[in-house]
Amino acid sequence: VQLQASGGGLVQAGGSLRLSCRGSGLTFSRISMGWFRQAPGKEREFVAAISWTGGRTRYQDSVKGRFTISRDNAKNTVYLQMNSLKPEDTAVYYCAADGSTITTVIDEYVYWGQGTLVTVSS
Repeated sequence: VQLQASGGGLVQAGGSLRLSCRGSGLTFSRISMGWFRQAPGKEREFVAAISWTGGRTRYQDSVKGRFTISRDNAKNTVYLQMNSLKPEDTAVYYCAADGSTITTVIDEYVYWGQGTLVTVSS
């Protein structure tokens, strides 16, 4: 199983980025997916999750209304559209694959991508 995350970069506060995560070696259309992030010196935290159909989503309170998770099962890809970015969003962002049930619990995610760095300047 491989999860390849991309799309990170440097952006000014108020700007936008779209992260992508392509999966291979798994039945992507039957797997719930999540995005997590880890800022320097902090623990990894949940950001957003999406069910395998795309019909249900979950968000961390601090990103609600600014971030949108979506997926394209035909492309084995999950996305995280990030708008109105803030300096406190600076972190390495990881995508992860869960089982069939959407969850916000980090320990329930089985497969992890390598991470992509998002830096938001003030």
